Amino acid sequence: MKRIADHKVGEPVDLYLLIKQSTKGVTTQGSPFMTLILQDKSGDIEAKLWDTKDEHEKTYAAATIVKVGGEVHDYRGKNQLRIKSIRPIKADEGVTIADLVPSSAKSKEVLYEELMQYFFEMQNPHIQRITRHLLKKHQTAFMTYPAATKNHHDYVSGLIDHVVSMLKLGKALAELYPSLNKDLLYAGIILHDIGKVVELSGPIGTQYTVEGNLLGHITIMVNEISKAADELEITGEEVMLLKHMVLSHHGKEEWGSPKRPMVKEAEILHYIDNIDAKMNMLDRALGKTAPGEFTERIFPLDNRSFYKPTFE
Repeated sequence: MKRIADHKVGEPVDLYLLIKQSTKGVTTQGSPFMTLILQDKSGDIEAKLWDTKDEHEKTYAAATIVKVGGEVHDYRGKNQLRIKSIRPIKADEGVTIADLVPSSAKSKEVLYEELMQYFFEMQNPHIQRITRHLLKKHQTAFMTYPAATKNHHDYVSGLIDHVVSMLKLGKALAELYPSLNKDLLYAGIILHDIGKVVELSGPIGTQYTVEGNLLGHITIMVNEISKAADELEITGEEVMLLKHMVLSHHGKEEWGSPKRPMVKEAEILHYIDNIDAKMNMLDRALGKTAPGEFTERIFPLDNRSFYKPTFE
């Protein structure tokens, strides 16, 4: 059966979809509307509900499964779903959230086993103990949460998928540049986004929590490193450097980093994070593009479209 990502512009849609995000807005004329991000295992698509009323907010809240009829159209270089009919599913239709939620290609257990191997390469006991402590503390959520609400690794177990992919990149770079401190680099990769298990609401219908909105995952994680160091009675430069890795991993102030990287490993962490996020976006966009055609516009990549070559 065709899924949402398989539909091209002009094609009719008649599918069960999960409401991934639901936000309300007002047009310039003052009419209320809702923006829905609808998904199945293949990906997601934006849709608008016009002239909405208060009850629609509850009926079409995030994490609701709906039966949707409509048509895909192009809106400013991006596919959008023009809704003609929408309703919540009935109990006897037998569609579950698990049927519609994308997840990592590898199981979370396999990914966790791969991640744990990197501890054998760590030699600094302080860095290793703090990293193990925080990983164990947040293990359950870390294994199931997405890495973001949209754009990259925004699926079940996306966070651990992102981290394991980054560790593989980090290992390759550490072999190429032996002067890199592997303890600091690996720990920074593992810890940099764990704050997202507090910043985000969970793997289904992911939204920002109050703490996520007010503090953000970087601040949350810096506080967590401080607490871990206190509980483990660890002092020294390593604690400060781990905090700096987290504080600077977005690279620039305008990209949400309280500090710019000022340690070699922090600079590399920023590049690795960026590469893995961008490749995930590109693979997804190109995966639903026919050879010889351009992808839809990818907003985080300067709103560019990318060409898919006709040869393998």
